[in-house]
Amino acid sequence: MKHYGHDMIDDNRVLLISSNQHCSFKLFTEAIHNGTVEVFFKLISSFQTQSEPAYCGLASLSMVLNALAIDPGRKWKGPWRWFDESMLDCCEPLEKVKDRGISFGKVVCLAHCAGANVEAFRANQSTIDEFRNYVMSCSTSDDCHMISSYHRGAFDQTGTGHFSPIGGYHAGKDMALILDVARFKYPPHWVPLTLLWKAMDTIDEATGLHRGFMLVSRRQRAPSLLYTLSCKHESWVSTAKYLMDDVPVLLSSENVKDVKHAMSTVFASLPSDFAQFIKWVVDVRRQEEGGQGVSQEGKERVAIKEEVSKQVQDTGLYKLVTDIFSLEKSVCQIKQTIGLRDSLPNIAASGCCQGAGFLTGKSGSSDRFCCRETGVRCYTANGDKPVTVVSGTVVNCNGEQGIDMLFPLSKKEPSCCSAGSCGYSGMHPASNDILTALLLALPPQTWMHIKDYKVLQDVSSLVSTERLPPLLQEEVPISLLNFLK
Repeated sequence: MKHYGHDMIDDNRVLLISSNQHCSFKLFTEAIHNGTVEVFFKLISSFQTQSEPAYCGLASLSMVLNALAIDPGRKWKGPWRWFDESMLDCCEPLEKVKDRGISFGKVVCLAHCAGANVEAFRANQSTIDEFRNYVMSCSTSDDCHMISSYHRGAFDQTGTGHFSPIGGYHAGKDMALILDVARFKYPPHWVPLTLLWKAMDTIDEATGLHRGFMLVSRRQRAPSLLYTLSCKHESWVSTAKYLMDDVPVLLSSENVKDVKHAMSTVFASLPSDFAQFIKWVVDVRRQEEGGQGVSQEGKERVAIKEEVSKQVQDTGLYKLVTDIFSLEKSVCQIKQTIGLRDSLPNIAASGCCQGAGFLTGKSGSSDRFCCRETGVRCYTANGDKPVTVVSGTVVNCNGEQGIDMLFPLSKKEPSCCSAGSCGYSGMHPASNDILTALLLALPPQTWMHIKDYKVLQDVSSLVSTERLPPLLQEEVPISLLNFLK
């Protein structure tokens, strides 16, 4: 690459630090004095090279999550809890990412799944001025990080689509510092912000959607993660298409008479594999790590989940969903369609499998696990509310591993709790809870196709998240479906 003196920077040139050290370091020094590289120091302490040619999205996100000191909820190696690319597979199988890369929307999904706050903007849904303001804001902060998705061709670099974090901004030259995670190819480099915007304002051929940028920050409180969207299995494609494309058509074609009719219309045609798309999450741990009883940290996490569940059940939407399920003649058909099973043993078996790969470090592999439920018991201490623990055994070719799963209680009290065991009634989020959470997560424009204005107003009021308690607002992945492709 051609060398440039400080006063000869071409507005359309990328400035590699390795080949333009004097000029690049002068820019960096000036940006330090102006306070627009505060973000750099947290990021550089977690700077990593992507371990696979197609892992740029995973490396960028793990770097940002570590810079924010977000707890991955599991150990990386030894006693250390640290995000690694191999952990980021809840939205896409690692084998698929390794082969094809990952889309902008899936990285957004991963950030949310990892417990971070994330705001995403596609280039066609924002402006360069807004982008510049966000770059300046993040660059002067150490608790908000930006990941950019762009096409390398605009920089005359080899390769196509790429992800990397933004490590600073030079206001005088209007340049952004890209901390390129493909360090085997390119060191950190300064890029004219207008050129970076041009690189983001391109179409990802795999999805047909624009690239863009996302702001990732730490949540004010530990995430409850009672519900999550699972895009790892192919079922999410049909479900997302139904929710985003088919539901608006159904609502516009049907003569929707009232709110109950609108919701019944959504439930009536849910894809058969819908249950794979939205799941509720249990805390899973190895038995030898936990010993007997439940830690205070575990009790606190379960308490948060219980509060989220209570807040869901206190919404008018939940009451309507429950009413539909209790009165609809087709309720059995709906439950069979969505494939949900409300009994604790069935959910426990699912949770056991969900945690199997997670605990063995094989979550991205094709290893087969056999999960055996062994028992349900309650722990109480010092007047605390009972904590439900389901013990299971995970079996694969490498042997057996005993695991415990912590289950939150729903608003209903358990049917019994004696002799170390609990009844199954009302001890976990059920179909009504999950469907309510999903309806709250749908983008507002989903309902705009209802023709009757009065019904539209009633539905909009019912699904509005503006008046939800803060904890529930953080739980609901609002409009995340827009970015899943």
